Amino acid sequence: MDFKQIQYFVQVAELGSFTRAATVLRVAQPALSRQVRALEVELRQTLFDRNGRGVTLTAAGQRLLAHGRGILQQVERARLDLEDQRGAATGLISIGLPPSVSRTQTAPLVEAFRQQFPRATLSVIEGLSTYTLEWLAQGRIDCAVVYNGSPSAAIDLEPVLQETLYLVSARPEPGVGRLQGPALSLAQVASRELVIPSRPHAIRMQLETALAEGGHKPKVALEIENLPAILDLVQRHGLHAVLSLNAVLATGRDAAFRVQPIKRADGAQLTTSLGLATSAQRPRGPLLEQASSLLVNLLRANLRAAQTRVA
Repeated sequence: MDFKQIQYFVQVAELGSFTRAATVLRVAQPALSRQVRALEVELRQTLFDRNGRGVTLTAAGQRLLAHGRGILQQVERARLDLEDQRGAATGLISIGLPPSVSRTQTAPLVEAFRQQFPRATLSVIEGLSTYTLEWLAQGRIDCAVVYNGSPSAAIDLEPVLQETLYLVSARPEPGVGRLQGPALSLAQVASRELVIPSRPHAIRMQLETALAEGGHKPKVALEIENLPAILDLVQRHGLHAVLSLNAVLATGRDAAFRVQPIKRADGAQLTTSLGLATSAQRPRGPLLEQASSLLVNLLRANLRAAQTRVA
C-alpha cells in the first residue's frame, strides 16, 4: 500500500466515480483503475461496488476511507509542520465543534480567522463530542470543542468554561415575559416529558447522572439528535428539553421559549463543562496555537453575551 494508492482511493470514494476522480487528479482513468485494483488485491478486499452510475463503498471501503483521510491529513500536517518552523501561521486547520456551539460560533469564528490568518485555511466540522474526539485521535481534525471531556495520554484538554443547563419549555404567550424563569429541582425536571438526544450525547449523560444521584430517572418521550427539531417539538407539542442557553439563542426564536436553571440537591446549578481538546501526540504549530487562542476567546465572549441576555 503506497501513498498514491491511498490518495486515488480516497478521491474515487469521495466523488463516487472513477471518471470524475481521474479528471480531478489529472490522470488517465485506466491508470487510476489499475492503482485502485492493485490496492484491493493487496488488501484482499473489495473496496467498491461498481455499477453503471458510478461506484459505492463496500463495508471494507468505508473503513479504509476513514483511515485514508487520516493518513492524507497526517502527511499534509507533516509538510505544514516543517513550514511552521519559520514561525508563520499558515496552512490548514480543522476544528470540530458540537452542534450547539457550531450554530452560534462558526460564522464569527470564520470572520475572525480570515482577518487574523489571511494565508491560512479553516475547516469546521460539526459532530458530537464522542465523534470529534475519535476524529482527533485519527488525525482527521486538529482540535475539538467538547463537552465534559477528560484529558488522557493521547488528549490534552484545556478547560474553557462552564455552561449552565436549563429546562427549556414553550412560553404560553410567545414574546411575553422574561426568557428566564425560576429555578427547578431535579425532581421537577424528572416529572417533565423530555425530548432529548440519545446516548452517548454528553448533556444526556450528564443529566442522567445528576438525576440518578437524587434517585430519579428522566421521563424520555422522544430521542431526537437534531437541535432545531428538538426545539420545534418543545414549541409545538408541549415537551421539554435540557439544553445550554447557547442552543436556544442560536435559533433566533428565543421569544418562543422559557428557560429555567436546574438546581442540584446542594443548591448548586447543574452545569456542563466545555473544553478544547488537542492531540498530546502531535506537535502544535503556530497556526494551531494562535487559532486555539482565538477560538477560546470567542467562546468565553459568547458566554458573557448570553448571560447578559437572561440577566
